[in-house]
Amino acid sequence: MAYPSNYRYTKEHEWVAPNGKTAKVGISDFAQNQLGDIVFVELPAVGAELKAGDALGTVESVKAVSEVYAPIAGKVKAINDELAKKPELLNQDPQGAAWMVEMELSDPADVNKLMDAPAYEKFVAEAAH
Repeated sequence: MAYPSNYRYTKEHEWVAPNGKTAKVGISDFAQNQLGDIVFVELPAVGAELKAGDALGTVESVKAVSEVYAPIAGKVKAINDELAKKPELLNQDPQGAAWMVEMELSDPADVNKLMDAPAYEKFVAEAAH
């Protein structure tokens, strides 16, 4: 799967889709592949204030439970309720319909500190070896 060029990525395999002062956040295709079949997703409450690196939620798969971290600081504006009903959506469309939260960014310029798609693809290729 290709990584969208308009997204930014973290070394913990989260993605950020910026849209002005807000951004959607999720986990990358690489992350969902590593996790295997996802069976449960826990997300923060709407209104939660998160700093970059704070726990944003958890993803439970048949292999393990993994923390998901906030890639940037901001306030949780919305959560993807669909994931509570269909956690497998993270396996099916991790970089699209399975966004996890939408955040109101503390500083939209922070997005530029994250990896772009070519840098993330290189990072993932190196991690695979």
